[in-house]
Amino acid sequence: MASPPVEVRRSARRKRMVSARREGDRVVVFIPGWMSAEQERDWVAEMVKRIEASEARRRSPGRSGDEALLARGRELSQRWLEGRPDPVSVRWVPTMRTRWASCTPDDRTIRISERLRDAPGWVVDYVLVHELAHLLSAAHDEVFWSWVHRYPRTERAIGYLEGLNAAAALGITGVDGDPSTGDDDPPAAPGQELPEGPVAATGS
Repeated sequence: MASPPVEVRRSARRKRMVSARREGDRVVVFIPGWMSAEQERDWVAEMVKRIEASEARRRSPGRSGDEALLARGRELSQRWLEGRPDPVSVRWVPTMRTRWASCTPDDRTIRISERLRDAPGWVVDYVLVHELAHLLSAAHDEVFWSWVHRYPRTERAIGYLEGLNAAAALGITGVDGDPSTGDDDPPAAPGQELPEGPVAATGS
């Protein structure tokens, strides 16, 4: 997989610490203003390596293929949705232009965009729960969202996907084409912040 685009932010107030985080599809590296160009190159390479290693550990167990993705979907159904949704198939599909995933309740099939294959596992889990909930309620109504919000990282995952969408200018609305928030949606859980991605730092 290609390395992500990198943005370096220098700060005169930052004296010793180097840190990094994800912002959409980019890695932002924060460095002290006094660092040389050579030191900057070395630290950027190191911090991107740490970010990618951390993300690799957190990727979805369904990443390996359709069979694993179906198994993960059934596991999430049991864990969060009382085992009621029983998908016939859950599979990775080529990148969708306007959505992250889709579901056909009539034949109980779910499709997840390849764009999410390298996303953190908890984000893919949210998308799976979202689509599984459509097997219980086809519309984005109050019943649907009551099921989805059983998954505890729903709001954080919505924030992650919105940030990724904005950073890459993808034009995606919601998970499967409908808004992620709106009049029919429950309010965001209080006290939750948008994820910033893994942070690595050194005091040397």
